[in-house]
Amino acid sequence: MSQTISESVELQCTGSEAGPSYESLQSVFDKKSFRPTLNYSRPTSVNISFTIYAVLGVNEKSQILTTFLWLRLFWQHEFLTWTPAKCGAVEKISLPVEYIWTPDIIVYEFIDEDKSQRTPFVYVNHTGHIRYDKMLRVVSSCNLGIFNFPFDVQNCSLTFGSYMHTVRDVRLGLALPVEQILQNSLQYLETSGEWELLRIEGNPDILKFGIDEWDIITFRVLIRRRPILYVVNLLVPSAFLMLIDILSFFLPPHSTDRASFKMTLLLGYTVFLLIMNDLLPSTANGTPLIGIYFSVCLALLVLSLLETVIITHVLHRGTLSGSVPCWVKRFVLGFLAQLVCYYDASISDENPITNNNILHPTNENDAPRMAPPSPCHDKVINTEHKDLSLPVLELLPPEALCPGAERQLALINQNLRTVRQMLESRHQLQAHEEQWVQIGYVLDSLLYRLYLIFIGSYAIIIISVWCVWYNI
Repeated sequence: MSQTISESVELQCTGSEAGPSYESLQSVFDKKSFRPTLNYSRPTSVNISFTIYAVLGVNEKSQILTTFLWLRLFWQHEFLTWTPAKCGAVEKISLPVEYIWTPDIIVYEFIDEDKSQRTPFVYVNHTGHIRYDKMLRVVSSCNLGIFNFPFDVQNCSLTFGSYMHTVRDVRLGLALPVEQILQNSLQYLETSGEWELLRIEGNPDILKFGIDEWDIITFRVLIRRRPILYVVNLLVPSAFLMLIDILSFFLPPHSTDRASFKMTLLLGYTVFLLIMNDLLPSTANGTPLIGIYFSVCLALLVLSLLETVIITHVLHRGTLSGSVPCWVKRFVLGFLAQLVCYYDASISDENPITNNNILHPTNENDAPRMAPPSPCHDKVINTEHKDLSLPVLELLPPEALCPGAERQLALINQNLRTVRQMLESRHQLQAHEEQWVQIGYVLDSLLYRLYLIFIGSYAIIIISVWCVWYNI
């Protein structure tokens, strides 16, 4: 019975004809609106394969992946069979695609107008096996994750299936193994732009919608971004700016150039972020890690400037206030100085002003002595004597005194006491300023080390995370 049916649908050719004629194919062309099967209770098997020729682009904001595929469809046309021996030994012919039935296989993720170049012909062999090569520029929706940018790997799906025919009419299968599809794509991939193809995974499935079921095949296409462009244009300049900020700590803390330099560096980093903002992907779902990285770097620059402001305030406090509190000296100049291995000989000097013999008499013999009155002399004080460490009255010979010399000596002693108090105040103020300077240097050294530890830890974590993601 099957042989009778096969012979009844076989194309007839005359012995002189080189293949089926147009007249013999006319009956097939008239049936192009009908699924080419002798039994409509039996579904038509359609096998598919594809080759990725190019990854044209990824739009993170619109969540769109654009690829260029070469789709190949295979199915059996039961009305297009002939015997080569009766048709001039012709085994394969090409026919216009619009004259025969073709399966309505589409990509379910397709969200744009099909602008692909149309393939006008299909190949048919004598057994009714048809091959249809179709070029597709697929603009598909994809759930793009940008958190790992620029070391991100995107996993997008391409679902092939019939638009109208359910599993009772069309069943899908793979014309080639998935591994072979991947090898062909890697071999013929023409573009070497921002994205590279990692692997392709595929599995058949059944799509249920209401009471109907559609046979589909879902392919998972994994692509990885080539990050060299973003590393050179984003990460390296940012790292250089952070390195310059670290080196700026070697500027003297009491110098105003340090604060202005850091402020200029902060302004330059802000301008850098504004210029490079177009290179960063943006979505409403989240922020990429590189955006967080830039924000943290900006915050570190602000903290660095704040540290300079604090140290400058500490250094100038010595000119505005008196002595340093004891607990501050014990904690900063004692504990913190040892913690950061900061050593200065002046820190352990509790009494920096020890050479006060000019103004402080050490015993009663060094105190000014009142000489007995004697005849007046023109030259009361020997102005050529320069050693003020001697008692003042010893500079005056006894015969140089006159009856009014006691009052003059009292006035001189009062003036000397005033000068002594002024010098003592000046030396004490200078000592307090030096202590505040030492406190400022110790705090600057401590904050600098904490800054280095935080930046180093942050850089190690970021680099490790990106390396793990890139090697997935």
